Amino acid sequence: MNLKKRHAGGFKIPFCLTMFLLLCANSHVQAQAQEKAPPIRLSPDEAVKIAIKNNLALESSRASTATKKRASDLSWNQFIPSVDVGGALLRLNEAPQAIVLPLGQFIPGAPDIQMGGGSQWRAAGSISASVNLNISMIEDMNRLRLDYEKGLVSYEKARVQLERDVRKAYHNMLLLRENINLLRGSFENAGRQVQMAQANYDSGLAPELTFLQAQVARENLRPVIDQAENGLKLSMAQFAMFLGLDYNTPFELEPVKENTNFIHIDVAEMISKAASGKPDIQELRQDILSLNSIKKATWYRLFTPTLSLSWNADPSLQDPWNNSWFSDMNKWKQQSGSFRISLGFRLNGLLPYTAEHQGIKTLDDQITAVTLGLTQMIRGTEIEIYNTVLALERARISAQAQAQTVSLAEQSFRLTEQAYQAGLQDYYQVQNAEQSMRQARVQMLEQQFNYLNGLIDLEYSIGVPFGTLSSKNFSSSNLSSKSFSSKENQ
Repeated sequence: MNLKKRHAGGFKIPFCLTMFLLLCANSHVQAQAQEKAPPIRLSPDEAVKIAIKNNLALESSRASTATKKRASDLSWNQFIPSVDVGGALLRLNEAPQAIVLPLGQFIPGAPDIQMGGGSQWRAAGSISASVNLNISMIEDMNRLRLDYEKGLVSYEKARVQLERDVRKAYHNMLLLRENINLLRGSFENAGRQVQMAQANYDSGLAPELTFLQAQVARENLRPVIDQAENGLKLSMAQFAMFLGLDYNTPFELEPVKENTNFIHIDVAEMISKAASGKPDIQELRQDILSLNSIKKATWYRLFTPTLSLSWNADPSLQDPWNNSWFSDMNKWKQQSGSFRISLGFRLNGLLPYTAEHQGIKTLDDQITAVTLGLTQMIRGTEIEIYNTVLALERARISAQAQAQTVSLAEQSFRLTEQAYQAGLQDYYQVQNAEQSMRQARVQMLEQQFNYLNGLIDLEYSIGVPFGTLSSKNFSSSNLSSKSFSSKENQ
């Protein structure tokens, strides 16, 4: 008995260990597969396509638009009559008595009534159809169409907002990556300075304080680099969320291939386009159209007559237990079936203090509020366009000035390198000159991306496809001053 238990226990332990090892091995293989998964190489256009396809918020807007389209396509179904069918089995409290004429004859046409009474059971059915017609129903169809058009505008607004955010986030990540490369170059430069300071200290050419200061300068760069790398990781996780991917999805960014020369922007023209093309303004205009349609339909419903058509039938069968229900339909007796045409008019809308009349006033207030909001948005858009154009001009001036700085830094680096080769400068000066050149290039790249992002905001505000203003031969990898010539100088 004990031997059997021991053998049973001996089989349980290896089985559990085997399952545990298999689970650990599976997890390890999955982790290695995730680590070895090649990153997805994305261009800005590819990132936008993936975001439009997978973004959950946009999918919700798309589903809402599909619902409104179905309601608009089937708006005619309000003219379909409502049909109700019912049936009942009932038992009379008292048995019906035979009806006898003074001459002692039964009522003709009532063969089921016998002397001494009839059956207390009855089977009854009912069917009715009705439809109410009012001119407001036509306006309701128009309202559903406007509601669908508003859904299209809202979906397009959500789509272009998503595309704007994806493109700007893409540019910001490229800039973060360049900043990290600059910081890593600075760290390597600081490491070389530590080596030089240590060699000078070991040779007695420099005090220990110089060596310690070089070490401190290098170590101070570590948390800065870590913070910048964490910022890039967070930005990439948020970018993956825009694209509808897992936050840890690896992807590689391609340099921006377009090249945009600085363009002349007419503020008045941009404001005029924004007043009619900005998605936010278009959405408010659709709100006003929808509210006006609701008001018109409500007015027709209150102040125009309603034509009602109805038909009903209520056949009944006496003694359903003994009579056949369907073989002889003549036994079903019609009680009070009828076809009815009526014309009605509600008087509540004529009274100023009724809920119906106040509903019209409430709609007027809503239309006024939305109209004022539209006017305020148009004025705010004018200021927004003006500020954007000013920011673009500042970025243009800064980039052109920075381009000259890059040219001077490149020339300084070449001269310093030549002096080092001739023995007139030490390597420390060469490193500083190289670091200054890198920093000047990154600063120019920052102004370059500021200009691109400003153009993206401007394209959104005036309601034109992205790239309309910014797709003129722009290259983020080309950092020479030739990429920053304005139209005025061409």
